[in-house]
Amino acid sequence: MDSELADNLKHRDLNWLSFNARVLQEAQDKRFNPLFERMKFLAIYSSNLDEYFRVRVSQLRQIKRVEKSIRKKLALRPNKTVKEIIAKVKEQQEVFGHIFNNEIKPELAANNIVLIASEDYTPIQKKVANIWYVTHLKNTIKPILFDPSKDKEIFLENQNLYFCVTFSDSKKIGFIKIPTDTNDRFIELGKHKDIYYITFLDDIIRHEISSIFNSETIDGVFEIKLSRDAELYIDDELEGILAERIYKSLEQRQEGQPTRLLYDASMPKPVAKKLRKLLKLGKIDMMPGGRYHNFNDFFKFPDPTGNPDLHYDKKPVIKLKALEKATDYFEAIRAKDHLLHFPFMSFGYVERFVEQAASDDAVTHIKISLYRVADESVLTTSLLKAIENGKQVTIFIEAKARFDEENNITWGRKFEEKGAQVIYSYPRIKVHSKILMVIRVEDDKAKRYAYIGTGNFNGDTSKIYCDHGLFTANNKITKELSRVFEVLEGKLIIPRNKHLLISPFTTRRTFEKLIHSEIEAAQAGKTAKITAKMNSLEDKDMIELLYKASQAGVQVRLIIRGFTSLIPGVKGLSENIFITSIIDRYLEHGRIYLFHNNGDEQMYIGSADWMTRNLDRRIEVLTPIYDKELFTELKDIFTLQLNDNCKARIQDANEQNLYVKREDSEPEIRSQYAIYDYLKNKN
Repeated sequence: MDSELADNLKHRDLNWLSFNARVLQEAQDKRFNPLFERMKFLAIYSSNLDEYFRVRVSQLRQIKRVEKSIRKKLALRPNKTVKEIIAKVKEQQEVFGHIFNNEIKPELAANNIVLIASEDYTPIQKKVANIWYVTHLKNTIKPILFDPSKDKEIFLENQNLYFCVTFSDSKKIGFIKIPTDTNDRFIELGKHKDIYYITFLDDIIRHEISSIFNSETIDGVFEIKLSRDAELYIDDELEGILAERIYKSLEQRQEGQPTRLLYDASMPKPVAKKLRKLLKLGKIDMMPGGRYHNFNDFFKFPDPTGNPDLHYDKKPVIKLKALEKATDYFEAIRAKDHLLHFPFMSFGYVERFVEQAASDDAVTHIKISLYRVADESVLTTSLLKAIENGKQVTIFIEAKARFDEENNITWGRKFEEKGAQVIYSYPRIKVHSKILMVIRVEDDKAKRYAYIGTGNFNGDTSKIYCDHGLFTANNKITKELSRVFEVLEGKLIIPRNKHLLISPFTTRRTFEKLIHSEIEAAQAGKTAKITAKMNSLEDKDMIELLYKASQAGVQVRLIIRGFTSLIPGVKGLSENIFITSIIDRYLEHGRIYLFHNNGDEQMYIGSADWMTRNLDRRIEVLTPIYDKELFTELKDIFTLQLNDNCKARIQDANEQNLYVKREDSEPEIRSQYAIYDYLKNKN
């Protein structure tokens, strides 16, 4: 990599922390986010950070094992990066604690919900807590006494909560595993004078700690949680499928290298040091936190008041006229392309299409790629029904979808047992595309119908992810999509295509050609624009090309939800690049790419970000939008996002996450709500 370019790139892992800081901002946004929704943003922040340490930080730790001379040549400085990460995370954890203790808890109390700690229990609450403990926990809690003078090491399970207990009359350390495989993290202790009292499960155990250890000399009880390396590190062998090997290696998630110990900051330093040595951790792996951990459990925090003002208003799904009235989806799609927008519209349209295909006598084949398989759903049931009805069903299962490997392979086995052709991951490539094809015999000829999306075939995530999906019977598109499936089936090595962008074959080349075209237009004094929305931007060649475009005078406008390695707004480098990030009620997940193209605009949607892995190491599919009405519709939606002045934050060189400033004369545009209203009015 050119050293000059390297100086003009942000480190992806450091910039990702700026993304998670935007999530934390949502937990503070009282203007737009009701109380319980702000608590969920704390849960999202916590969940994101857990995965980040288990995956990204663990990868940096693995780089440390690489020979120093090689690291130097590759400009890799993992120790420095990890130290910067820890410093930033500690700052954010302080903000997190302030939000929870000084904003969330007082507001809960103002709404007659008191989150009460064990030391504040009234005599009646102590009795209620004791009854709950005896009924639900007493027979499952197993204390461990550890003697550091004899025992040199202890194993703590990944992501589990524990109490670390110290004694005034002994150097022994006690451990109690706090049950996390339960829905009862929060226990209601009853109502008194119109006030509801709720306590952590942790506090119920804490209240019983002396009886659990049969000791009156306990002088410290501290909650801890260990994160372990989550990567599977599967070798890239050329032969054999990955499914069985991944299935067998999932236990590594329990036994991987420790990457972070989150502990109660009130723990005395000698105890923390002793614990660090027992767990064979470095100083850098120790992360002080609050009294409680696992804040992702706040997704399930109960609302005994039933007060609707504490939650988002419910938004009924918008019905797509053309498909809502259709009794025959094939006829409707044959007549015209249709575009779905989630979560504003129902994933049920995709499910009903597969359901119809499963029962239609004229359908011969159903082919689908599944990246994250939902638990039993209309979609999976319909695929099983199609197999029973004699259809040739081909299902590509991505065995390497992080944290969903086990579920994906389990479903793959079910489909195989019923008679489907199930194809698993290739060793050196992931299949990330969101594609579906149905082949139907019409007038003695095979007619193809397709669905190409930006999001997974998952009815649950479709309710919270902003995604788009195209139904089409356009032969230009379906013919090329059939070649993609032939690649997945091993019948074809390189697919010929003029319309679809297919990674790792033509996506990079086509995007580069489109960007060069905008550069040439700008150099000729013509209007030149690149407008794109994605989850992340990391590919160095794409970034270098965008810098060149900016320097040529191309107006580059990006929406990037997550991290970006590109530094925008730098004079002489990127002053014509402006980036915002939208974090709001739903997770922005769609990818849209729009090029001015000398006035003949071209727009694509699909599964690929401008990440090296998406361009070069994954099967990705992006489709052009040819239908003029749908093109206008998607561009209108995109424009609302570009003009967001309520939830959009500026991504700049300083990473301050400043909100886009709204002029007094401008109307408020909260894009997710504006898109909902736009689609509602249109349909």
